[in-house]
Amino acid sequence: MKPQYLFFLLLPLLFSCEEEENGADAYGNFEATEIWVAAEANGKILQLEVEEGQSLEAGQWIGLIDTTELHLRKLQIMAGMGSVRQKTKTADPEVEVLLEQKRNLEREQKRLNNLVENNAATPKQLDDIEGQIEVVEQQIRSTRNQINTVNRGILAEIDPMEAQVNLLDYQLEKSHIINPVKGTVLQKVMEAQEFAGMGRPLYKIADLSLMTLRAYISGVQLPHIKIGQAVKVMIDEDKESNRTLDGKISWISDQAEFTPKLIQTKDERINLVYAIKIEVVNDGSLKIGMPGEVLFKERDSEETNSATVQ
Repeated sequence: MKPQYLFFLLLPLLFSCEEEENGADAYGNFEATEIWVAAEANGKILQLEVEEGQSLEAGQWIGLIDTTELHLRKLQIMAGMGSVRQKTKTADPEVEVLLEQKRNLEREQKRLNNLVENNAATPKQLDDIEGQIEVVEQQIRSTRNQINTVNRGILAEIDPMEAQVNLLDYQLEKSHIINPVKGTVLQKVMEAQEFAGMGRPLYKIADLSLMTLRAYISGVQLPHIKIGQAVKVMIDEDKESNRTLDGKISWISDQAEFTPKLIQTKDERINLVYAIKIEVVNDGSLKIGMPGEVLFKERDSEETNSATVQ
């Protein structure tokens, strides 16, 4: 048999030996929570200051969708509100006439008081004047109430207009594109001068400072791990060595699933596995989709103790 054929036959065996020597407890791939940021208004994108790979802060202003139509509609409604207010009436002219009548009657009342004191007029004449003053006062109150009632009816037309203005203000606010979360832009799908529709994605962002390794374990391993447990995560340093990072188990699935095709396991006979998530602080070397391996600290300590006893 030729040497080159022998090499290819032994290649799988070499990888199998390497895997066993590596002794990883679980295998998986890194992921992050990816968020699609979508437009919240309709119109042409006037500005979109975002690029792939750019780091953004939560609440950062990054763009603007054309607000011309919204502004014009708001001005139109506000002009209508001004026209309605001009229809209101004031009670001053009519009330002023009645007040002048009241002042004349009060002067007559004062004159009759003097006459009654000097027995030059009868008390009935004084009572009549006082009655007339009371009637005028009632007329003043009635006039004012009527004018107020009319004005309230006119001003009631403004309430729905104010609601429309509030809605337009909300839409104007949503025309400003604000980045919702801190993270790194992974993908940009829209550009300035393109037309954005409400709900249409603009770009995808994820916080890469804390990555998640989604790995899989067997049912035998399940009882020996717990949420919050510290573990060691290994990634490829080069072809021959690994880099070790600290990780913490943040989630354990309560349902078994078939082994994903992209996951390698120590025991090929395992058909059902449980998914776990391990949080790892990203030093900049971790990427979405990168493979990783897990070592459980508990197992490491047990092996160390066993070696010490021997």
